[in-house]
Amino acid sequence: MGDVGGQKTLRTYWRNYFEKTDALVWVVDATDRLRITDCRQELGSLLLEERLMGASLLVFANKTDVGGCMTDDEIGKGLQLDAIKTHKWTILRCSAIKGDHLQEGLAWVVQDAKDRLFLY
Repeated sequence: MGDVGGQKTLRTYWRNYFEKTDALVWVVDATDRLRITDCRQELGSLLLEERLMGASLLVFANKTDVGGCMTDDEIGKGLQLDAIKTHKWTILRCSAIKGDHLQEGLAWVVQDAKDRLFLY
């Protein structure tokens, strides 16, 4: 597991971390409607990477404890998740500060990867 950061200057390095990736955890700031299009474009280009084909996709909607944040439906439409057919995905609302739903999200990632992989 690694956090490669979301700053534009770091994005060119993301591809260095894709080898043997079974899951991608994508964190969206649920209060930032202005950047959802940029977020969709970055996610879309990542999902085209051959080394990420078939990886589980967990979208953490962070800051959902803040009033006026985007709904799951708004985030799903903003990221065009319904168009993604190459990856199993789910959206989970969370608060990184409070720790809300982080364990549930990681449990989903582990279970989804387990369901796809052959275990000996």
